[in-house]
Amino acid sequence: MSDLRLTVSRTIAAPARKVYDAWLNAETLARFMLPAEGVTVTDCTTDPRVGGRFSMIMRVGERDIPHAGTYHELTPHSRIRFGWESPFSADDSEVTIDLAPEATGTKVTLTHVRFPSDESRDNHEAGWGRILDVLGKLAA
Repeated sequence: MSDLRLTVSRTIAAPARKVYDAWLNAETLARFMLPAEGVTVTDCTTDPRVGGRFSMIMRVGERDIPHAGTYHELTPHSRIRFGWESPFSADDSEVTIDLAPEATGTKVTLTHVRFPSDESRDNHEAGWGRILDVLGKLAA
């Protein structure tokens, strides 16, 4: 197990309810889970309940990269915590999304823990930053 972690924050000009719902809706999730230029999501499903799972296929060029996870905590409009399964993460990798209302919208703080290497963590940090940027444009 690795103690490597990252935290990425953005303020999104939308209410916490809208941001929270976007993370749990498969159609919306597929529109912003785009960690790099040229990535598309070709398939996405969610079962938004504690113990439920999500899955998606991110396509990069002609390569399909599966991502999935189990929801561990769903606190309406304030926290989502889930396992993160991808070819580039440790087996026990986990993501927590905290939402806090602000005067200009919602502060989104994403914390991702446990990576196999510094390189994996750094790549995920850039990817999560871009995902939050795309979500900000979509939710506004």
